[in-house]
Amino acid sequence: MSRLQAELQRLYPPNDAAAPGQLRAMVLELAGPPGWPDLARAWQGVQADLGLPAPAIAVSGRDGHQLWFSLAQPVPAAQALEFLAALRQRYLPDVEPGRVSMRPCGAAPPVEVASGQWSAFVAPDLAALFADEPWLDLPPSAEAQADLLSRLASTTPDDWRRALERLQPPAPAAAERGPDTKEDPATPRPALDPRRFLLDVMSDPAMDMRWRIEAAKALLPDTAGRARA
Repeated sequence: MSRLQAELQRLYPPNDAAAPGQLRAMVLELAGPPGWPDLARAWQGVQADLGLPAPAIAVSGRDGHQLWFSLAQPVPAAQALEFLAALRQRYLPDVEPGRVSMRPCGAAPPVEVASGQWSAFVAPDLAALFADEPWLDLPPSAEAQADLLSRLASTTPDDWRRALERLQPPAPAAAERGPDTKEDPATPRPALDPRRFLLDVMSDPAMDMRWRIEAAKALLPDTAGRARA
């Protein structure tokens, strides 16, 4: 196994290596027009706001930039979907939905996507240089790619749990609760409605088909329970 292969296996093993319906790696992609300034907000935010390790940055080899997230332990696919959707809502609220892609990680860079257009992991200070042409004209050095990945870490289960909590919607303001309503600090903040979220994912034609299928699978127990009732 080469050094690059070892780093890819450490950070982005094939998702089918995890238990069925679970993921260890996923990708948030923003297609052009030049998307790195927008995607950079998410890259910076997951570190500064959520306390997560820096995701890898990649150029897609076709028309966009990507963030590659690595988890130390597998999580349910629906939970990974909710995380990416919350990032999209928080950091890319004004970006047209058709430009955003969320999916399990597939073939990791470097890959020749089209003739003379290679996907590749890139350093943060170089990502903006690929604004107009998000690809490399030649295959990147395997050693250079391995060096970039060697500096990255996977998200631990504790950091993942804290990030999900921080992505929850804020509690209603005092004025919205009413003058006689006191906030109980022990009361958890309202979470996203998981069933509503999964239904939205399943019916979103802009969503990657594999994610839509995973959302449908996650809804099966709920649908079966309602049918029996």
